Amino acid sequence: MIIAGVIALCVVLAVLAFLLPRLSRHPERGTQRSGGMGARAGGKAPGPLGRLFSKPFHSSSRAVGKSGSAGRRARRKMPF
Repeated sequence: MIIAGVIALCVVLAVLAFLLPRLSRHPERGTQRSGGMGARAGGKAPGPLGRLFSKPFHSSSRAVGKSGSAGRRARRKMPF
């Protein structure tokens, strides 16, 4: 269920970045900030469990950033 939520969020951000590139940065940063908070909380677990618990938050934050930048990049390549 969480994976589907992250995928949906990435799709929404990509579309938003394509349609409104400047206004897409605020939601992107907000989702990355919340993912960073989750990664920091997961990283407080001892030993290898900390890396294991924080990894999904890092990867989802990276996916959100890539989808936003891909939408803005696609918008730049359009002729209008």
